[in-house]
Amino acid sequence: MAEPVRIPTAKVALSTASVYPESTATAFEIAARLGYDGVEVMVWTDPVSQDVDALRRLSDHHQVPILAVHAPCLLITQRVWSTDPWTKLQRAQAAAERLGASTVVVHPPFRWQRQYAKDFVTGIWRMADETDVRFAVENMYPWRYRDREMLAYAPEWDVTKDDYRHFTVDLSHTATARTDATAMIDRMGDRLAHVHLADGNGSAKDEHLVPGRGTQPCAELLERLARVSFDGHVVIEVNTRRAMSSAEREADLAEALAFTRLHLATRPAGAPVRTPRP
Repeated sequence: MAEPVRIPTAKVALSTASVYPESTATAFEIAARLGYDGVEVMVWTDPVSQDVDALRRLSDHHQVPILAVHAPCLLITQRVWSTDPWTKLQRAQAAAERLGASTVVVHPPFRWQRQYAKDFVTGIWRMADETDVRFAVENMYPWRYRDREMLAYAPEWDVTKDDYRHFTVDLSHTATARTDATAMIDRMGDRLAHVHLADGNGSAKDEHLVPGRGTQPCAELLERLARVSFDGHVVIEVNTRRAMSSAEREADLAEALAFTRLHLATRPAGAPVRTPRP
């Protein structure tokens, strides 16, 4: 008899960043319509993404839970929720607790945030000890321009070189860093708590392609998570800015969801990997 297919408990969420330039509210609508298990809220310049009460109303209206909050640590969000990085994380934690989200995603500091970078590892541990919310630190990448490389993050863009309780792995970032994603996941081990699923081809630009359209081991990662009964969240974080219409954007997000659910089903050992056609 064929070995039965098992589906892990990991939930598949849509990052609100995946609908940009459409709104945070639109992300909830699309997540509900396509059947995502929830959303990860990217806190950024959209005022709704910064408003916990507005987010709660959207979640209740669409019956889509908020599973994670991405702290505002991008270049474009330097003034969102304060200019002080620790205040940003405190507000992200408070938002996650009020919204019932289990995870706060955070990037390592920029190198010019010297004091923040100096205290970051111990500070993240201290905050993690004060809450049930997971602070999952995300791998980044060196910045490149032509043949020049700049290390923009501190202590490290490769967050596995430092000691954190929980990690987020982003497969678009492993592509941009031109690093071995599988080896990085091995180093994270059971501290891998959160996944940003996207693809990339190794461009100097952070591509965030629909999974299956680049060179990263997206299918292999999902199948591995299924085999170990991963109970974190898998978040679709893709770039749909080039979509020519809302329908095309939604089709990309439906494809990403189908790819993820397919490969999260545990296959019998030795069975071939099959990638769905777009």
